[in-house]
Amino acid sequence: MLQVEMSAGVRTATGKGPMRQMRSQGQTPAVVYGSGKDALALTFETKSLMTNLLSIYRRNAVVKLKIDDGSEKDVVVKEVQTHPVTDILVHADFCEIDLEKPQCFDVPVSYTGTAKGVDLGGFLNVASNVVVLKGRPLDIPDECTLDVSNLAIGEDLTFSAITIPESVEMVSGADKVCVGVGK
Repeated sequence: MLQVEMSAGVRTATGKGPMRQMRSQGQTPAVVYGSGKDALALTFETKSLMTNLLSIYRRNAVVKLKIDDGSEKDVVVKEVQTHPVTDILVHADFCEIDLEKPQCFDVPVSYTGTAKGVDLGGFLNVASNVVVLKGRPLDIPDECTLDVSNLAIGEDLTFSAITIPESVEMVSGADKVCVGVGK
C-alpha cells in the first residue's frame, strides 16, 4: 500500500469566521477521527495538502501525519470537501487506523494483454474492476493485475486467478467472474 507523509498543526479555533480567515491565509482545516478518542482538529498548508492528496487520489494510501505537537498518527483519507464552483480545498477528514489490525480494502484490478477472443471478433466484458482484500494495511497491494491474453470467446476468469500476497485474504468470492470474452 502507498505511504505518504504530511505535516499538520493542531488548531484550537472553530466556527465559520475563524475557518474563513484560516482559508484566506492559505490554510485548510481538517479533522482526525477514530481509535476511540475524541476528534483532533488540525490545520494544513493548503498547497502542500492539495499536492499530496492529488498524488494519492483514488488509491489506497496510509498517511503518516506529523503533527506539530510532536505526535504522529497513521490515517487514511475519508473525505475531502472542495468548493462546488472553484474546486478550492475546503476541508479534509481523516480516520486513524492501526497498522497491525487487519482491515478490508477495495483494490483496483488492471487487466493486461489482448484476449485471443477479442482478436477473433469478440469483446472483453469486464464484470469488476475492484477486488476486496483483507489484511494489515501495509500488506495490501496497490493494485492487482490479471493477464487476459489466453481468453477465447466464451471463456472467463474468476477472482481466484488473481495472485495475492500470502498475508492477505480475498473477501470477494473467489468463484465470482471478473472478466470474460463474449460474442
